[in-house]
Amino acid sequence: MYRFLLSSRWLGWFVLVCVLAAACAGLGMWQMDRRDAIREDIGNVVNNYDAAPVAFDDAADLFTNYDPAMEWLPVEMTGEYDTGNQRIVRNRPLSGRAGYEVVVPLKLADGTAVVINRGWLPIGNDEAGRPDTVPAAPSGEVTVVARIKPPEPTLQRGAPEGQLASIDLAAYQNDVGYELEQGAYGLMASESPQPDVVPEAAPKPSVDEGLHLSYALQWFAFGVMLFVGLGYAAWQEAQNRRDEEEGYDDDDYDDDDDDETYAAHPAPSPRRRPRRQRGSTQEDEEDALLDAQGF
Repeated sequence: MYRFLLSSRWLGWFVLVCVLAAACAGLGMWQMDRRDAIREDIGNVVNNYDAAPVAFDDAADLFTNYDPAMEWLPVEMTGEYDTGNQRIVRNRPLSGRAGYEVVVPLKLADGTAVVINRGWLPIGNDEAGRPDTVPAAPSGEVTVVARIKPPEPTLQRGAPEGQLASIDLAAYQNDVGYELEQGAYGLMASESPQPDVVPEAAPKPSVDEGLHLSYALQWFAFGVMLFVGLGYAAWQEAQNRRDEEEGYDDDDYDDDDDDETYAAHPAPSPRRRPRRQRGSTQEDEEDALLDAQGF
């Protein structure tokens, strides 16, 4: 009954469904990979963000060789800001607002220099492409608690003098002319002493993994439904072919059945009107008509 599935037409439909189902499976796995990556980031936030600060001596290697599992870990370090080499990083949105971030090297007592991101500034109104004011970093010795963040890639775009296109530590090092730690930079959590005016602190990252699992399950369901739809179409085709094979031709129809039916149930014959007799009166004719009708 289903031998028609071996036809070129149905084999073509099967190949098309396989290709579309594979695409759905690929998109579903892509959503699962995105979910896994987000869950890993969420795990780092949960484990590290609110942890007790680690002394720089115990975490110095993290600024040389970045460890993704240590992202957001607070590190406490003491040194002096190199305010002369402070830069602003352009095109840094925050909560839907465009703006900048302020970065500055922190020189420690042993000569190590760690880049500190001090926070966010809104776009200015006085001069295009610059914030109105950049809060000064505190002078002298300062103790900073900063969370570990990975360096950003080089962007194929320039930036005005005193600005950076991204937190590209290698480019920043070339700009300042001395060595900066290249493995990671610090996102400031606090500094002491704290000046009266500081850039806006970055908010705590979200721990919501989003709808990636739901999207993945939808793509997998679409792939299964393609095969279900193909199977239903094949079943419908088989039913139509079976009905055509079981149909009756006009030559197979037997008229003898009708003849037997008519013989068993003859149609009633109409009653004849009685013939008028000569010499009969009108009353006689009416009586004969009534007798013929059974009255």
